Amino acid sequence: MNSPTPHRVVLSEVIQAFSVPENAARMEEARESACNDMGKMLQLVLPVATQIQQEVIKAYGFNNEGEGVLKFARLVKMYETQDPEIAAMSVKLKSLLLPPLSTPPIGGAIPTS
Repeated sequence: MNSPTPHRVVLSEVIQAFSVPENAARMEEARESACNDMGKMLQLVLPVATQIQQEVIKAYGFNNEGEGVLKFARLVKMYETQDPEIAAMSVKLKSLLLPPLSTPPIGGAIPTS
């Protein structure tokens, strides 16, 4: 059996960090405050998600600023094409960060005349 690549390990730990009760509560609180508004999601949810990722990736030599998370995201994107497991974990991470907004359009149903 192949040992996991360092990128898989880091990505796996980042995903696990979102299920730590304290972090899950922080994300839930940010999502509730954002009320499915994409602009508010970017203002409220993304910074919390970035902090959670930073807490994990700083142990692997990524800088503890936003640019560390961006560098990590670029690496994951690069490895997605080469490693199906990383691709699957990347999809999972994205779903944790910004779940699909599946609310009906404002005003409800389209009126029929």
